[in-house]
Amino acid sequence: MLNFMKGSIFSRRQSEAVPREPEQEVKVLAIWGSPGSGKTTVSVRLAKYLADHKYNVALLLCDMTAPMLPCICPPAELECERSLGSILAATHITDILVKQNCITHKKIDHLTMIGMLKGENVFTYPPYTQELASELIDHLRDIAPYVVIDCGSAIANDILSAVSLLEADTVLRLVNCDLKSISYLSSQLPLLKDQKWDADKQYKVASNVKFNQAGEHIEQVLGSVAFKIPHSDELENLALAGNLLGELALKDSRGFRAEIAKIAKEVFGV
Repeated sequence: MLNFMKGSIFSRRQSEAVPREPEQEVKVLAIWGSPGSGKTTVSVRLAKYLADHKYNVALLLCDMTAPMLPCICPPAELECERSLGSILAATHITDILVKQNCITHKKIDHLTMIGMLKGENVFTYPPYTQELASELIDHLRDIAPYVVIDCGSAIANDILSAVSLLEADTVLRLVNCDLKSISYLSSQLPLLKDQKWDADKQYKVASNVKFNQAGEHIEQVLGSVAFKIPHSDELENLALAGNLLGELALKDSRGFRAEIAKIAKEVFGV
């Protein structure tokens, strides 16, 4: 069970350092993009960056088609197995319900995660409403000073991802440097016609940029971008091993780590 102590809701051992308090109000970041654009990778590494700097952070994994929890770390490193589906199956969502279904990592004390479990899918639990999705995000604001939401790509039938995009304080819109990725996002954007879908809160991000994709070509394909996240062979290998929370130590990951730090400073001010 999580130890929801004031000022240290993700700490499980009294001797550990007290997490830093945020200088501003709770911040919710939603990360969205075309399939294969690196949404989960960027979400997980941003959450890890905050946790490593002793900021309490909640990571919400929305995908119910391909649950991402099995891709993040080996099952043995998780304290327990609880499901996002149990939250959305409730009549009403409360702080206690959300806390009871958080998953903590044995080695990363300031990180908690919520997502579907391996083998589950959208039909494992009863259908949920837009109101419940909104309630979940509201309660996440009560639980953690920083919330990172890994949205699914297809928002037409993904209520939680669509609501997350509308209600987040900031959105990272990940785009690969190819026309297919741009075409995909262009087809999805008209679905978000709510007044809360504020262009001012969005950052366009060129994701998984490889060495042979020159900067000027990226600008031609994507237009202006706020961040360019470079490809990392080391990170790709961690992803293939199901350990996106693993440490990045090789030279080829320096650019990726630097860009994650830039995003954290711009979005969260840390």
